Amino acid sequence: MNTLRSILVHLDGTERAEVRLRLAHRIAAMHESALTALFAVSPSVLAVPPMTGGLPPMSMAGEIDCEHRAHAAAVFERLLQDQPNRSDWRELRGEPVIERFIRSAFTCDLMVLGQRNPRDTAGFDVPGDFVEAVVLGSGKPALIVPSAGRVGPNPQKVLLAWRPTRESAHALSTAIPLLRSAKAVHLVASSDRDDPAPPTARLRDYLRLHGIRQVQEHRSLEDRHPGEALLSLADKLGAELIVMGAYGHSRARELVLGGVTRTVLEAATVPVWMAH
Repeated sequence: MNTLRSILVHLDGTERAEVRLRLAHRIAAMHESALTALFAVSPSVLAVPPMTGGLPPMSMAGEIDCEHRAHAAAVFERLLQDQPNRSDWRELRGEPVIERFIRSAFTCDLMVLGQRNPRDTAGFDVPGDFVEAVVLGSGKPALIVPSAGRVGPNPQKVLLAWRPTRESAHALSTAIPLLRSAKAVHLVASSDRDDPAPPTARLRDYLRLHGIRQVQEHRSLEDRHPGEALLSLADKLGAELIVMGAYGHSRARELVLGGVTRTVLEAATVPVWMAH
């Protein structure tokens, strides 16, 4: 069954936005999905001088960067001419941009987001915690495109990072369409001390039921630096996609991420399929 009927891709003023949109178009064509491109950035902040009497300075929301919007719209129009599948343009104006993007994501099957590139100043009008906040807040799976390198819609080598948790199970079930078309699925699993059965016994049966039989197992990641170990294994295998759960929660308006989740979001050089 095709579960990717609706795809939502985030656009901003960065050059990498075109890579995300092009990838989203190709995935939509493969799965006959409806595609929505959503331009979402934060307005600039205008400083207001302190008033007479010693009142503290204020800040007011300004306008969005017109050049960034024009760039994103031009990318959308250019790719639209070459793509046969349905595609819609939408944009968010004003704050709170993260919360409004999350509400839009509730009715999609997949989000296509971009890894933050601290060297691309055109992305500074997107909140620094945008990707993680949207993934944790929406509960929807996200395909996170790295800030450099080539990406493809049909990865042939996939690294599946498995833990016996709700987050990992959600990521796995939503990624089935891509896992089924891969030539090889590499599995690295953490053990469950409360379960005497091998950690991958039932998982292999589940994958087999979905027609995924080319599975190769790898030993568990080291405990001290599992995030770095996961990325190192992906590089060693030549993996074109990592599938994993996203771990974290919100505390007093601050996102608290799991160590592996943060490491992968910041340093992955291949696309990552994440779900919370």
